[in-house]
Amino acid sequence: MLYFAVLQTIENIIALNSLKTIILMENKLVLKEERQKRILDEVSLRNRILLTDMAEQLDVSIDTIRRDVKELDKNQMIKKVHGGAVSLGFVSNNAAVDVFDVKEKQLIAQKALPFVTDGSVIFIDGGTTCMELVKLIPPKKKLTCFTLSLPIASEMIKKPNIDLIFIGGKISKDSHMSVSVGAVNELSQIRFDYSFISTGYIDPSHGLSEFDWEVVQIKRAIVQASRKAILLCISKKFNSQQKYKCVNVTDIDTLVTELEPSDLLLDPFKNLNINLL
Repeated sequence: MLYFAVLQTIENIIALNSLKTIILMENKLVLKEERQKRILDEVSLRNRILLTDMAEQLDVSIDTIRRDVKELDKNQMIKKVHGGAVSLGFVSNNAAVDVFDVKEKQLIAQKALPFVTDGSVIFIDGGTTCMELVKLIPPKKKLTCFTLSLPIASEMIKKPNIDLIFIGGKISKDSHMSVSVGAVNELSQIRFDYSFISTGYIDPSHGLSEFDWEVVQIKRAIVQASRKAILLCISKKFNSQQKYKCVNVTDIDTLVTELEPSDLLLDPFKNLNINLL
């Protein structure tokens, strides 16, 4: 009897340990799925993310985030770059690529389109919302357009009556944009009627910010070169900030969002002397 009792106890312990192992594996799987969803959401919203930022947000090691990003890249859900990841839509004008909150971005583009007038000299930034604006510009429109973004240039060159000028310099393999001192120098010699810019982070007090110092210098130069700077920005980016400040919110002329100007989410911006569309 004692033998069988001991045997039964051992079997129960083995079964319990097996159950614990299964539960642990399931929990790890759920955690992994949750992490990867957070990474996808953040990449989709910001267009670009840093491994260090995601590790801090999710309270895990950088190696863990690196493995997640590598797997997501392998599954063609994002593009892995040095130190981080970018959205597929940010580095491509391929219509087959899904764009995060595309309906909201199309609404923003429709609101901004009236600023694109015949005979004007404009600048269009990189990013998925700016890409939606470019897609809406009628083929008959006659103007001069500057850009630093290869995807934007690739789409804009399809418009036969637009003089397209690419601001040159070093092309970032991460963002597919020209980011260099040369580009900043070129921008200092141009005066745009309107610039249509994007941002990864915006806060009423802290302004527009980015984590890439080269991008910050470019953004500042664009705004300084513009008679009027128009920010195209989805409201989900509100109340967020990064390491390096680009410009104050008051340095832009118009903030275009998917919201109605009366929306309560825009209240913090209403005393900053900018137009809200």
